[in-house]
Amino acid sequence: MAKSTYVRLERSGRGRRPSDSLTCVSTPSPAALPIRRLTLRDLTACADLSENRGWPREEHKWGFLLSSGKGYGIDDPDGGLVAACVVTEYGPQERPGLGAIGMVLVAERHARQGIGRRLMRHVVSTMGTTPLTLHATPNGRPLYEELGFKVTGRAEMVRGRFTPDGSPSPVTTRAATAEDLTGILALDEEVFGADRTPLIIRLPAFADQLRVAEDGDGITGYAAAWPNMETHVVGPLIARDTETARALIASLAAHTDRPLRTDIDVRHEELLTWVKQRGLASIAFNSVMTYGTAELPGDWTRRFAPLTVAAG
Repeated sequence: MAKSTYVRLERSGRGRRPSDSLTCVSTPSPAALPIRRLTLRDLTACADLSENRGWPREEHKWGFLLSSGKGYGIDDPDGGLVAACVVTEYGPQERPGLGAIGMVLVAERHARQGIGRRLMRHVVSTMGTTPLTLHATPNGRPLYEELGFKVTGRAEMVRGRFTPDGSPSPVTTRAATAEDLTGILALDEEVFGADRTPLIIRLPAFADQLRVAEDGDGITGYAAAWPNMETHVVGPLIARDTETARALIASLAAHTDRPLRTDIDVRHEELLTWVKQRGLASIAFNSVMTYGTAELPGDWTRRFAPLTVAAG
């Protein structure tokens, strides 16, 4: 429904009829405003929207997602954005095998008006038959269930200052080099179940650290630590086994003085127990949800943490 706003108009000349002094200007309801593609020019508006909802501004992450994925948003006639989200596609460009939805936000003063539902329906429609996934907070989960998303897993967010146990690891880790990229991409596609090349090739510029684990046969795991406000987020974390995952986390922690944060698949109970013993504490749980597929592709046993919950 349109909103009516009265604007005073002044007439030139000596005479003025009472009907000339006020005119009714119709302003579209936010629920009817057009949805458009976002670009890097919208970075500040996206960060402002995050801040409006009590999230960190996260310009670094917004820039990464807008450059590697597709942003969708609704402009506020008064400036800024009414709502926004990002979709990251994986697999062949002409026929993606999976789409990850994240950063779904609606400005506080426009909340609970059906705008988030409309934006999500637009994204689902635009993606057609492509299977979708997202990480849902407890507050967001009912909306996604209403739209047909199903809970297929859970991730536990942990945060804190990592305390090394002092014992040497039998797993060899080192900083990744340009020569490792081919091996990292091959391992990532095998474990994730879809080609994430556009995302992974941006990791060296996005992350402060990118490290690999290896044995005599090649790369057995890799992990990145990227800056997010006062923390370093560990993700993605892909490893042959729990011991390799532990070694990668410890090696990342050894090269930063910031607290660590990561989102670990709750099925990796052994790793969760270990990081809590090393100083990280549980701060939240998110539901992993899918649409158009019963489960995520790939090998979850080697997929310990996503790059970010906004992109999978």
